[in-house]
Amino acid sequence: MATRLADASQQAACDAVVDRIDVGGAGTLKIYTGSQPADADTTPAGTLLVTIALAATAFGAATSAGTASLASTPRSGTGVAAGTAGCFVVESGGGAKVFGGSVTATGGGGDLTLDNTSIAVGQTVNVGTLTFTHPGT
Repeated sequence: MATRLADASQQAACDAVVDRIDVGGAGTLKIYTGSQPADADTTPAGTLLVTIALAATAFGAATSAGTASLASTPRSGTGVAAGTAGCFVVESGGGAKVFGGSVTATGGGGDLTLDNTSIAVGQTVNVGTLTFTHPGT
């Protein structure tokens, strides 16, 4: 049988995770080619396409469903390499990895969706929404 969290515990756990992004200053969102590594502590093997600075308080407070949304959107960065976005990592202001996930085009079901996953050098990459959900079960 799976362990289950009460709503308030799920919300507190989500807040604890996203609050780690703000440790050491404003965190970053890094978008890479390739797929998400199996271990969230591992840097993706793909090419780093863009780094996007996050707000000093990167995410808002979690809802009772354990979901927190990226604050101060949209956020943008400039492409430093060309390729197709496939995964991302969110790091704290101190450079520690906090969480990561998949990237798809809008409507593609990725953890992070972009209007255009084909990134070119010098291209402005905009992120309108990104959420983190802490599982309740």
